[in-house]
Amino acid sequence: MRRPAPRVLALILVVVVVVAGAVAYGVSAFRTQRAQVASSTHVAQSDLAAVEGHNRIVFRSTAPGDQYGLVAMVLLDDPAGPRAFTAVACDRVDAVPGAESCLRTVRGIATRFEAQLLDASWQPAQTWPLPGVPSRTRLSADGSLLATTSFVTGHSYATTGFSTQTVVHRADGTTTGDLEKFALTVDGQPLTGSDRNLWGVTFVDDTTFYATAASAAAGKTWLVRGSLTDQTLVSLRENVECPSLSPDGTRIAFKKDVGTGGAKLWSVAVLDLATGAEVVAGEKRSVDDQIEWLDTSTLLYGMPRETEAGVTDVWSVAAQAGATPAIFIPQAWSPSVVRN
Repeated sequence: MRRPAPRVLALILVVVVVVAGAVAYGVSAFRTQRAQVASSTHVAQSDLAAVEGHNRIVFRSTAPGDQYGLVAMVLLDDPAGPRAFTAVACDRVDAVPGAESCLRTVRGIATRFEAQLLDASWQPAQTWPLPGVPSRTRLSADGSLLATTSFVTGHSYATTGFSTQTVVHRADGTTTGDLEKFALTVDGQPLTGSDRNLWGVTFVDDTTFYATAASAAAGKTWLVRGSLTDQTLVSLRENVECPSLSPDGTRIAFKKDVGTGGAKLWSVAVLDLATGAEVVAGEKRSVDDQIEWLDTSTLLYGMPRETEAGVTDVWSVAAQAGATPAIFIPQAWSPSVVRN
């Protein structure tokens, strides 16, 4: 029997070494991934009583594990610290002292969606059905009003032909009705087209609010000021989405579309209501969220992790031009700042 030529032997040796290296790398990578998953699912926990009653941040936990999707909270001065979990699961949450809004998906033979107003003990005080996937929710400062936005068709504001329903409920169970039925005026002219959508409510007081209005035909969005008493909406500025009023009532944080060629790219921006001056923060990624104010100078918003499906982080950025963002609460979503 002829022995393989030296070149063939050398080639076989190289192949063996490469294969062995690939297997070793694969095993190492697998072990590293398992370690990362194990570490990412470990979340330091605290007792609810140690957090409730203090200034805190309420949010939806997205840490993998049995508590995924539950509403949790951390102390305001220790955002990366131990989190206290409730037994309530929400897709979107907002909170003020003594009340919480929870938009959730109820899975079963027939999946349904609903909004709940929860009391200080996290028990349902009111429940309303939603016509589609939960999107946005906001409470008024005293908890007497609750706004909900859900998708009737589509699952994203980037979807062509999406439709939303936005309703303001009162804590006593009554409602003001669908905002799309309010009289909308844009640049001094009535806008009555059936293609208009409203979303992203932020309350000024018990009768006044800001929101986003959009027209598919016009291909535009506007910041509108609304009146629950008069059931009117008046445009103030173009290219403003998901407004969020600052704690002192002087500015609005929002997402601004800076995309080109029809592609959506939402930047974080801040509008001074008195002067009309606008600044754009330094977040380069597209932010599809309704921003929350941490204080009068810092903004919070959720961002999905590109490498971990279903996991999101809450980021912070100063309300200044070109400010650099940073992770504020890892594995979290839908932040709400509660000060007693």
